[in-house]
Amino acid sequence: MLPAYKNILIATDLTPNSEHAFKHTVLLARHSKAKIHLLHVVPEVDSSFRSYVSSMMGEGKLEEFEARHEDHARNELKKELEEFARTELVNFPEDFKNIASIEVVHGRAVSQILQTADKIAADVIVMGTHGKGVLGHTFLGSVAEKVLQKSKRPVFIIPIPE
Repeated sequence: MLPAYKNILIATDLTPNSEHAFKHTVLLARHSKAKIHLLHVVPEVDSSFRSYVSSMMGEGKLEEFEARHEDHARNELKKELEEFARTELVNFPEDFKNIASIEVVHGRAVSQILQTADKIAADVIVMGTHGKGVLGHTFLGSVAEKVLQKSKRPVFIIPIPE
């Protein structure tokens, strides 16, 4: 039996190249009659930089600032994701109806993508890759590659065109 896709997770970094992976996701959802779940992960700040900022702001000020502004920032990013989807689908409004959720989370990208895939019972994960060059790829790997290695679900990696 062929697999049936009901839930597709697309992890996007909101770069201008994100539209390419999104278009593949929309086409896959259209053919599968699946729901699309958009995810953006706000990365963790490097601990040394965080310590530096915290020391410059004063005891407890960074945590206080984050608590006051995190919800607002998350809501703004959600609006940006929705606007991104609406703009990409302006000529295909029927496809916009396939968007089941838009989520913005904070943390390590790979673990957040995999956790969200579990939470929504994603049948497939779609991601774009930037191909940052041989050295960066060899030593650091990409988020897409790490998700591909750790996922128990199918992962579609969409190379970004040059």
